[in-house]
Amino acid sequence: MSITSAFSPARPVALAAALLLAACSGDLTPPGSVDGESTVNAIRPTGAPPPRRAAGDPGEAGDPYAAYPAGEAPVSAIDSAGAFGGPTESAPDGAGAPLEGGQQGRLPKIDSDEALGGTGGAQVASAGGVLQIPQEGINMDEGLGVGQGEAIQGLAEAQAEEIAEGNATQVVVDGIGSDDPRQLGQPQDQQQAQPEPLPLPETEAEMAAPAAPAGARGVQQDQQVAFIPRFDNPMSVPESRGGMPAAEKACRQRLQRLGVKFRDLPSIGKGRSCGIAYPIELQGLSGGIQIRPAAQVNCQITEAFAKWVKNELAPSARLRYVSGVKSIHQMSSYSCRTMNSQRGAAMSEHARGNAIDVGKIVLNSGKEILIRKKGFFAFREKGLLKAVRTDSCKYFTTVLGPGSDRFHKDHFHFDLRMRKSGYRHCSL
Repeated sequence: MSITSAFSPARPVALAAALLLAACSGDLTPPGSVDGESTVNAIRPTGAPPPRRAAGDPGEAGDPYAAYPAGEAPVSAIDSAGAFGGPTESAPDGAGAPLEGGQQGRLPKIDSDEALGGTGGAQVASAGGVLQIPQEGINMDEGLGVGQGEAIQGLAEAQAEEIAEGNATQVVVDGIGSDDPRQLGQPQDQQQAQPEPLPLPETEAEMAAPAAPAGARGVQQDQQVAFIPRFDNPMSVPESRGGMPAAEKACRQRLQRLGVKFRDLPSIGKGRSCGIAYPIELQGLSGGIQIRPAAQVNCQITEAFAKWVKNELAPSARLRYVSGVKSIHQMSSYSCRTMNSQRGAAMSEHARGNAIDVGKIVLNSGKEILIRKKGFFAFREKGLLKAVRTDSCKYFTTVLGPGSDRFHKDHFHFDLRMRKSGYRHCSL
């Protein structure tokens, strides 16, 4: 290598930098002020105790612990049982006593076993000392003096005991959600249905016939009962649960006071124009008067008809024939049809069970009075029919009969058709 290449312009610069670095790093030991008690190097982990000093050592200048010397005893410490607030003996050097287990400067977690006093029951601090909490808990009723000397029974236990003894006051069903739910208990107020006694044979053929097996007899009875319509008493069901309205119940009570013989029928409905919401079957009236055949009508027309027979027809018959009325033959009651069964006409009141037609009246003496136009010499019959027809306008809003038109030549027509003007159509 030549002398010229050794002293190139880049070489002196690198040499000068090396000499400057060597001159600045003569003493790499940090000064004492950097490694003191109040500097960065004195930072300790959280909870670590301060460095111990010999007794009587006031500490170095600037030591923060020298300004706050420890007293004879610490403010608080953890006692041997692990509870808080109890003072302990001070250490010889004035510092706090170390914790059990050799762990200094660390407090246990508030919900740990160490803070609660280990196992076998929790301990908490109190004014009078340490309170032991048993593992089974604290009985508040016993502490307050409630139920001493008597066993306290919960609601679930009482119900379970009632079910086990068969004295449940409510229906208990098992197997809910399955295909075979069954009732476990039976309410006390529910009367058990008594089995019906088997009918005794009345004829020799029945006595000679072989008896059917018990299983087959039960199946036959179930099948027969399944085809018998069952209707609950509508008078006992409240209206809020789908029962009969109050007006219908009151109407039936009035029928009973009038001595009317009737029975309730299931609702009749055939479209929007025909039907009876709460129909009844009229079978007889007061005084033993029979209705032939029984009429299917509503309660309102039944009440009006019963009053007309009791107040007008029966007294007129006794006055003119000295005989009571035995039966009344009706020709039409409920019928889903138009007026006079004419095509294109309005719906008849018969379509709502609000009308009844009378064709014949039979007296107790056996005399039959047909509702039709009478001859010149039929004075008593003409007087009877005219009287009851005239008086019927007090009970019905429509009265038609012989002479009104060709459709009513052989019967009386009574209905309760409501008109906006309140008009009553009585063709006399």
